[in-house]
Amino acid sequence: MPHLTELTWREARTAGADAIALMPIGSQEQHGAHLPMGTDTLLVTAVVDRAAELLAGDGPPVVRLPALPYGHSPHHLFAAAVSLSASTLAAVLADVLRSLTESGFCRIMIVNGHGGNDEIMRLAVKEHALRAEGAFAACSYWSLGEAPENPGHAGRYETSLMLAAHPDLVRTPIEPHTPAGAPPLFAAPPHPGLTAERHGEWARVGGMTDDPSAARPDPGGLTIRATELARAIRAFAEATAPGAI
Repeated sequence: MPHLTELTWREARTAGADAIALMPIGSQEQHGAHLPMGTDTLLVTAVVDRAAELLAGDGPPVVRLPALPYGHSPHHLFAAAVSLSASTLAAVLADVLRSLTESGFCRIMIVNGHGGNDEIMRLAVKEHALRAEGAFAACSYWSLGEAPENPGHAGRYETSLMLAAHPDLVRTPIEPHTPAGAPPLFAAPPHPGLTAERHGEWARVGGMTDDPSAARPDPGGLTIRATELARAIRAFAEATAPGAI
């Protein structure tokens, strides 16, 4: 898989006419006492790279951009984070999408690894399609397929994936964690389809949604997410191929 960083400008121009530009975005934010600040960036990069491996040979051509390591994480600043405001992240994504389009890329997909980026990323893609020629897509890596995952935050799911992708960065032993009080509204909304938040709840539950202590290395989970992403890339490529409209 070509990396944009390693291409010359002529190679990038040539690639843009046919290849799909893949842009991972993540965050730098607290992930409990056992996971690193860059967990979201590390996991989305691992999923994107594995998906590209699955596409190698008979899949559509792709070019991977460097991962954007900062996201919208103000809800984690009670502990530690490097956060962009919603408007700044939207502006950064708009600039990157515009730059890629003007540099010759006709198809671009943003792949997200942090929940706080999701709505902003999707809106950026929709708005760019109103201004520029081409086809643009966005997804969060856990949201694809018939059985999408709920990754939670710094709990069993993310810890299991990190134990598979970057075991050297997981601090052990992993202490059990049981948030005090009622489940927070952001994790357990009172009605299906409702988004609800209560002030101070991220800090009240320690920034974690569930207990990570039962996590085990889950390379199969990474493969499932990568496989779904590869399928999504194929479908996007087929739907946007010349003559598909």
